[in-house]
Amino acid sequence: MEAKTIKRPGFTAGLTLIEVMAAVAILAIAALGTSAFRYHAALGARTADLQTTAARTALLLCESWRGASDPNTFDPTQLATSDPNSAFDIDNSEHGPYPPDGVTLLGHYRIKIEGDDGDEISYWATLAWKDVYPGLRALNVIVAWDPRGSGSDIYELTNKSFKLTTYVAN
Repeated sequence: MEAKTIKRPGFTAGLTLIEVMAAVAILAIAALGTSAFRYHAALGARTADLQTTAARTALLLCESWRGASDPNTFDPTQLATSDPNSAFDIDNSEHGPYPPDGVTLLGHYRIKIEGDDGDEISYWATLAWKDVYPGLRALNVIVAWDPRGSGSDIYELTNKSFKLTTYVAN
């Protein structure tokens, strides 16, 4: 006995509405996943760039202070004016990250750095020192930044900072 196929009248081969909707849903999920991945990758790169710049700024301030002839009269605002092609500017500020307890404050500074894309990012630095032993001084530099990369108020920045300490003979 031979199997016969039954053909319905008006039936054509194709996709049903449910199959089309399932394919659209799968493509939408894939597109959203790709977009979310790209967003978080760009955000992570931006955060890494802000942290790296803060670390380099702290190192620049710390090493410049350490190399100064008199650490008591070090003025970081002179760093930016010594190079006319410099992409950063340092000014005195009334606000800055809070220094550790028991240190002598040298000053608070606002550092404006021009990024590769031309936008200006603000960092805040606090320089403080403490005599640890007779003849040995600890130089402490704290650089804080806005995680969004804008120039917002320093009081929002207490958890985003880079701290660096070096020692010099005094």
